[in-house]
Amino acid sequence: MQNQNQLFEDFARMMSSIAGTMAGAGREAEAKMKDKFREAMGGMDFVSRDEFEAVKQMASETKAELEALKAQMGVAAAPKAAKPKTRKIDIN
Repeated sequence: MQNQNQLFEDFARMMSSIAGTMAGAGREAEAKMKDKFREAMGGMDFVSRDEFEAVKQMASETKAELEALKAQMGVAAAPKAAKPKTRKIDIN
């Protein structure tokens, strides 16, 4: 009976060790994939969210300044383009 308990304990230790090894391998694989992804994306010319928001803010400020200057000069805002008129043709 003592031999069976030892066998089960050894088997449980071995399975625990395997599970730990597999978890470590999974974490290592994930870290390598993240590094490869960052490396691949690093070569591309992307902007950060902060840079995007800064440019967006500057654009809205520039638009407001332009409208103010137009108002000072008395220039009306450009009219919106009208839709072209269509005619119905009766083919009876």
